[in-house]
Amino acid sequence: MSRTCRSWGLFIPALLALLLLSAAISLTVGAANIRLTAIPAILLGDRSCVEYGILAGIRLPRMLLGLAIGGALGLAGTLLQGMFRNPLVEPYTLGISGGASLGICVNILFKLYTRIGIIAYPLSGFAGAGLVIFLVYGLNRRTRHIRSNRMLLTGVMISYVASSLVMLLMALAGTEDLHNIVLWIMGSLDEPDLGLIRIALTGSVLGLVLSYFFCLNLNALLLGEEEASALGVNTAGTKRGIFLIASFLTGLSVSVSGVIMFVGLIVPHFMRMITGPDHRILLAASYLAGAIFLILCDVLARTIIAPLELPVGVITGIIGGVVFIWAISRKKRDV
Repeated sequence: MSRTCRSWGLFIPALLALLLLSAAISLTVGAANIRLTAIPAILLGDRSCVEYGILAGIRLPRMLLGLAIGGALGLAGTLLQGMFRNPLVEPYTLGISGGASLGICVNILFKLYTRIGIIAYPLSGFAGAGLVIFLVYGLNRRTRHIRSNRMLLTGVMISYVASSLVMLLMALAGTEDLHNIVLWIMGSLDEPDLGLIRIALTGSVLGLVLSYFFCLNLNALLLGEEEASALGVNTAGTKRGIFLIASFLTGLSVSVSGVIMFVGLIVPHFMRMITGPDHRILLAASYLAGAIFLILCDVLARTIIAPLELPVGVITGIIGGVVFIWAISRKKRDV
């Protein structure tokens, strides 16, 4: 118990401090350098000045969206890795992101956004993610017990099918639609609509709160499903709840910002190495670390080849892949 309290006392405040530092870097670093001490005066001052437009129209929305999406993906990865007891599982493994991407592609190809407005993107993304959730869960509910390995394999196959359908739609799309689909698939935090950002933040925090109803059951599942059942855990209900929360967080992320890889894989993996497997600490730590990682990656995406901008999914893919390969090779040497 003392170790748990000590971990909470050390890691969570440290991550909160790093999150504030990352937010400050995101708001001050860019083509136009803005001093941190000048930010309150700029935001409360003349709204017609250039600095106000940069902060309120570009950097602050991107920082808030990076917090929401990074936290959601880090949390979703932690939930799924704990559920499957597999550190290589990530939110996109089960095909949820593929379904959401398919919904977005249909939206772009048929120009539904011209009829419904900006809300068409999250609605179509959630519709695609919901279809995958229905298929993955429905195909595995026919068995007496929901088996993790079977659900994982079903999700992987559905992911391949969804990816193939996305490529089919890209082949049928015109030049402008193809450009929009490619940019969406690469992932971006360039979303100026404050309504969508509020939805993303609210949904992200709600997912964190709901996940703590399953933190003790996740700890029990680490012992195995039979052992968890012997301890009185409703394993089927726990898996159902975890799967729905992780699916909601992943669908929300893809619907608002596109496909951003490796956050849900790298962040939970490294947080587990630092904090240990206790989900009472791991859930919050992964949420905060995911937000930090994505905010800093977005800063790199905006500045590394300024004035041009890279999709943030490219940065997370490069950094995440290299770091994960390094971690795996180091683990082998240690063994």
